[in-house]
Amino acid sequence: MNATSEYSAKRKVTLVQARADGAARRDVKEAAQERIVEACWSCQGPVAAGDPFCPSCKAVQPPGQADHFQRLGLPRGFEIDTAALETAYFRMQRLLHPDRFATRTPKEKTLSQQQATSLNDAYETLKDPLDRAVYLAHLKGLDVLKEGCNTLSDPVILMEAMEMREALAEAETADDLSAMMKHTQGEITDCESELSDAFAADDLDQAAALITRLKYLRKLADDTRARRAELRGRA
Repeated sequence: MNATSEYSAKRKVTLVQARADGAARRDVKEAAQERIVEACWSCQGPVAAGDPFCPSCKAVQPPGQADHFQRLGLPRGFEIDTAALETAYFRMQRLLHPDRFATRTPKEKTLSQQQATSLNDAYETLKDPLDRAVYLAHLKGLDVLKEGCNTLSDPVILMEAMEMREALAEAETADDLSAMMKHTQGEITDCESELSDAFAADDLDQAAALITRLKYLRKLADDTRARRAELRGRA
């Protein structure tokens, strides 16, 4: 059994157990955060965290401490509805368009710009699976980096990475690299699916390992694509 197959077998067993353990646990802090209500700066009426406008006086609000999921009206989790993400983003973008605030006070113009910036940050983060995983891990208190979970410390993941790098170095034709690209993309898809399961089970250790794996798989895909382009350019 090679390193990739061994890793796949181990992670499937781990995720089955994690799902069973995590089914009975829910993040109470997330539920509480969804109920946070703040006072409107203009009329002092109640405004739910993440809402860009006061429901009473319609004044635009400061971005506040709402997370990216709240800002776009999405449930917090790795698995998201991409169509709902796109719809929410473009709807909010229209509401915050500068033309709508041309005759408003300087404060409202500033707040609308801040809201638009926060909205763009939320969208760019959530639309990318790796960025979304790192951000969700951060919300759950897991200290990881987009560049990977610090280091490749898992020996099985490390062996898999070495084997894939060797395969890339030994590839001689564009067809070889195309086959490798197809394999790597399949591994990326599987890894993203397993990340969804790990977060759903609240298995943060497994999520951290999978973030690391997704990071190096994407880097490998980029390097393979660049090498294939180089070989085709020589032809």
